[in-house]
Amino acid sequence: MFKVYVGNNTDRWPVNVTPDTTLRAVLDQEKIDYTRGTMHLDGSPLRPGDLDKTFAEIGVTGQCFLLSVQKLDNA
Repeated sequence: MFKVYVGNNTDRWPVNVTPDTTLRAVLDQEKIDYTRGTMHLDGSPLRPGDLDKTFAEIGVTGQCFLLSVQKLDNA
């Protein structure tokens, strides 16, 4: 088990996960809307199909950041 920090541009929090958990399962559990921004894992954008891979399949075995980065325009 290891920590994944989930969130968005302004807010993030730790979640304990196992290596056989999918990225989408963590996002759904934490109510992160992954349709409104670009999903990044440790600063790299995710590719199509990556959300349904487990952390082990992606190659993550320790602490990481899974963030939804939204482009917000001010007026």
